[in-house]
Amino acid sequence: MTVSQQIFVNEEEQKKPQKSGALKMARLAQRIVMIMLGASMMSVALEIFLVPNELIDGGITGISIMLSHIFNIPLGILLTLLNLPFLVIGYKQIGKTFAISTLFAVVVMSIGTQLLQPVHPITVEPLLAAVFGGVILGVGVGLVVRYGGSLDGTEIVAILVSKKLPFSVGEVVMFFNLFILSGAGFVFGWNNAMFSLIAYYIAFKLIDVTLEGLDQSKSVWIISEKFRDIGEALTERLGRGVTYLDGEGGFSGDNKKVIFVVITRLEEAKLKSIVEDWDSDAFIAIGNIHDVKGGRFKKKSIH
Repeated sequence: MTVSQQIFVNEEEQKKPQKSGALKMARLAQRIVMIMLGASMMSVALEIFLVPNELIDGGITGISIMLSHIFNIPLGILLTLLNLPFLVIGYKQIGKTFAISTLFAVVVMSIGTQLLQPVHPITVEPLLAAVFGGVILGVGVGLVVRYGGSLDGTEIVAILVSKKLPFSVGEVVMFFNLFILSGAGFVFGWNNAMFSLIAYYIAFKLIDVTLEGLDQSKSVWIISEKFRDIGEALTERLGRGVTYLDGEGGFSGDNKKVIFVVITRLEEAKLKSIVEDWDSDAFIAIGNIHDVKGGRFKKKSIH
């Protein structure tokens, strides 16, 4: 290797860490902005919609709202104090990045609730407050979770409890929240507790939508003797890369080719139509997936 070639190699090696570092900084900035946006949205949902109408959310947030009402303590202070123990648990059980992201989100949310406290609510109609408050809260929480944080310690407790009891994390969270929402009936009245349940349900659904995206992806497995024709048609007409897997029939013992492809839910009907055109007896299995990265093919117009 000549001296000039060595210098060129050294320059290329120096560029790689810089590019990687810039990418990491960009991702960190994106995480900070999105967590801040999500936490701010939750502050708006609480102080502009739910709290003025004596509605609550589930988890630590719901407990904080009720304690704030009973003891006249600022909501922001309670949100921070009650979440601190779960930050420690999250640090030990999940990791440093999660704990820092969660702490940042909780602090932003707490400051936001303090700043918005003097602002008048947009509506005093409980149903409207439950619907719009639930939507904004769900999107806000979903953004924070999607970018590596949390706004409520209930999920952390549920993970620990589920390891020792024969219940899933979702079932434990549901139990906690039903207990908390029932408590709202004694504090704010049963009408408000039922409206709170509506807000919680809407928020729960919007969290899923935010995490999965509006353009939810689906994984598809197709078994057909005409696998090559179907695979080429999917690539050509949907612009999706396909993978051919080797399989064996459990009943017949025959060797099979399995087509694996990832599509959006908007493309599901067209995929079925393409497969039907080539093999009306083809086996198709479709499942939901939360995230997709990489791949060589970009989406084309469906035709």
